[in-house]
This record gives sequence, C-alpha cells and structure tokens, in this order.
Amino acid sequence: MVSSVAIPSDTFKLGFIGAGKLAENIARGVVKSGILPASRISTAHRSSDRRDVFSSFGVKVFEHNHQVVEHSDVIIFSVKPQMVKEVVLQLKPSLTEDKLLVSIAAGIKLCDLQEWSGNTRFIRVMPNTPSAVGQAASVISLGGTATEEDGLLMDSLFGAIGKTWRANEKMFDAVTGLSGSGPAYIFLAIEALADGGVAAGLPRDLAAGLAAQTVLGAAAMVVNTGKHPGQLKDDVASPGGTTIAAIHELEKGGFRGTLMNAVVAAANRSKELSKN
Repeated sequence: MVSSVAIPSDTFKLGFIGAGKLAENIARGVVKSGILPASRISTAHRSSDRRDVFSSFGVKVFEHNHQVVEHSDVIIFSVKPQMVKEVVLQLKPSLTEDKLLVSIAAGIKLCDLQEWSGNTRFIRVMPNTPSAVGQAASVISLGGTATEEDGLLMDSLFGAIGKTWRANEKMFDAVTGLSGSGPAYIFLAIEALADGGVAAGLPRDLAAGLAAQTVLGAAAMVVNTGKHPGQLKDDVASPGGTTIAAIHELEKGGFRGTLMNAVVAAANRSKELSKN
C-alpha cells in the first residue's frame, strides 16, 4: 500500500462532488473564515441555478465531476446517499491515494466507500442542518489510511461551519439520532413553546421570538458555563415557584423519556436504513 502523501495545508485545493445546499454552506463557511480562498474551491453541476450560486462567491465551476477530482487534493462527496455508489465508481480511476476523500452522505459506511473507490484514505463526516447558519454539530470518523493530519484538516474545514467531534463510525447511528435528527426536535419544542405563549395571551410574533431566543440562550449557558444541565435547571427552579410548577407538568407528561425515546427511535431507523 502506498503511503499517504501529506496534503499541503497552505496550498491544497478543495473540490465538491455535488453542489447542493450543504456543499454550499461548507464552501461559504470555509471562504468566510479565511481557511482558503474561493479560487481554490471547485465543483460541477448541470443546473445553471446551482452553477450561478457557487460562481457568485468565486468558486470555480466545471462541466464534469472528473474535472473537479483532477483539480483537487481534497474531495468532498455531497451527493444524495442513493447516488454515492454510482458516482464513486464512475470516478474510481481518478481517486488515487494522494487525494483525501470525504463523504458527508448519510448512512453510507466507510467500508463501502473504500471498496467502491479503491482508496482507503477516506473520512466520513456527519454535519447537521444548522451548518446553514454556521452552527453545525459535525462528527468525524477516519478511514483506513487517513492520517491524523487529514483529521486535523477536517477539523479545520468543518470547524468553519460549527463545532466538530471525533467518534468511531460505529457510533454514527446514535449520532444520527441525536445531532442529525435533533434540530427537528428542537424546532418542534420552539413551536410548542410559542404556542404556549400564545395560549397564555402573547402575540404570535412575540411568542415565537421569545421561544427561539430562550432556547438559544439556554443552549449557550450549557456550552459556555460547563455546568450540568440539571444544575442549571435547579438554579432557576426556586421552591414553590413558577418554574418548578411547569417542570412538574413536563415530568407528568414524560418529557425527558419522550425525548430519549425519540433519539433511540431515530438511531434504530438509521441502523435499518444502512442495511438496505
């Protein structure tokens, strides 16, 4: 097996196979953060709309995917999961060991990616939808011959759209259940809080704004203080007060258990889908 050639961190070129919204979010984040200029990023797409979007902030847009591969040192596959095998097989002759390959396709395992590409220098990353506002939670797993330096490069790239963690790929179904599907749970909670505010007499706009900002602020307290969420909850729940009365209602409704069950259900569904 040929040793992995180090990716030149100061001059490397980044290519996207697939030019959808997530690829756009990553490209914009990388450019905005100054990690690399748009002139060193490329993609390909047949739709003039998507081509125009990437061209508008300086990304080079080719006619064909193989041109992206030839032009790039790091290649991120951001196509729909059902398309990954076909696309990787088409590009296989160009996917040499000197290139670092990355997949952000949900449910596609490293062992399959490595087999289809003939290249074990593959990294799997699972970001989530808050990448659109630079607040993604991205989990990274290194494939067979991907080096620690390759992993650090991914930390840098995906750190441009949020926060990153490393995990063994066997945890990715659980990651899907928590951070992958998790934004939808929070959107539902924000909607419910806003509806509660309306039921209590608030105008809709005010209720929605307060609900969203309350969730944002509470999350920031967990992240920035380092305190356990239970401690933060106890800090605001004074004896005989309004908050503990509300928490009592949530407990009677099985709030925590329901959220836990949702994460496990999504993780189990992810396992089922990855077997198909």
